This record gives sequence, structure tokens and C-alpha cells, in this order.
Amino acid sequence: MARFNLADYETVEERIKRFYADHPDGRIITENETIPEYRAEKLWVVKSLVFFSGEDVERGCPKATGLAYEVDSASGPQQSSALEVCETSSIGRALANAGYSGNKRASREEMEKVARFEEQAKNRDWVAEAALLKDVDRLRLLWGEASKAGAPTEVLDKVKAYAESITPVGEREGTEPSLPGSSKGKRSSIK
Repeated sequence: MARFNLADYETVEERIKRFYADHPDGRIITENETIPEYRAEKLWVVKSLVFFSGEDVERGCPKATGLAYEVDSASGPQQSSALEVCETSSIGRALANAGYSGNKRASREEMEKVARFEEQAKNRDWVAEAALLKDVDRLRLLWGEASKAGAPTEVLDKVKAYAESITPVGEREGTEPSLPGSSKGKRSSIK
């Protein structure tokens, strides 16, 4: 369960309606900023520009901009509409930068993204991911993510043990991680 109440956040649709009520000649223009390297990582990036009038558009003078990213996922709206979700988030950020942020700066859609990531982190198998890694730096990053996500101490210890089982040439000794305090020689430390 998220640490916040989604009902406390205004939707992007509500922001758009307020914006056009105040600026009937206004424009919101979106640009897909995704490059091939981002797509290789299953990422989308969208930039939105907010113009208060058609004249601002002609002059190329936006009053505010906003960027957002989204990750393709195996479930939820990101399964088939990640680009659209990204665009909506981008519009919400641009409108917030233009002074249309409602009672909270973040939009409801942005906070839904936070809730999704928190839920995914809660269900993530940190130990299984650690078992696949053979690089101490990547294991350190994984340990940091697990720690930040509130993983239990025993999970953090197992991730740390995998890092400590990496030899200086990047090979893992044995099939199971050595336990802290074992006598298998010098290890890299996670902290």
C-alpha cells in the first residue's frame, strides 16, 4: 500500500481543463524525445511545452516545459500504452511548471507511478537478481536499491554475500555465496 492518498492529487485532465479555461488560445505541444538507446532499455521520454497563446507558439516561446519517462511493463497500462502514459505525465509536469499544480505539485498520474514502483520493489526477488550478477559494482547498486526499498536484513545480507563471493577477476567462487566471516580469502565489500 502506498504511503500517500491518491485522492489528494489532481489529475492531469483536471489541470488541462483549468489551463484551457484560463487560456482558450493556449497550446500544449508534446515531443517524443525517445532515442534508440532508450528504447533498448524499454524507456520512453516525452517533453511537453505549454504556450499561453497562439502568438507564443509562433514566436517559439513556451511559458513552461516538462519532461517525463516511462518504462514498458508486463502489466497495467504500460503494457500497451507506455508512451501515452509518459505523454500524460509530461503534460502534467509542464502544466505544474506553468503554475497549474493544484493542491500538490505532483499529479495523480505521477503518484500512481510511484505507487507502482513501490509495489514492484516490494515484490522484487533481490536475491535471485544478485545470483545473476558477477560485477561487484552492480551488486552494490542492487544492494542500495534493495535497502532503499526496505528489503529485510536477511535479504540484504544475502545480496552482500554474493558481492563478497566475487573474486578480484570477477568470478564467483562456488555456487553459493560465502557467508560473512568465512575464510575464503579477500572479498570485495558492499559498503
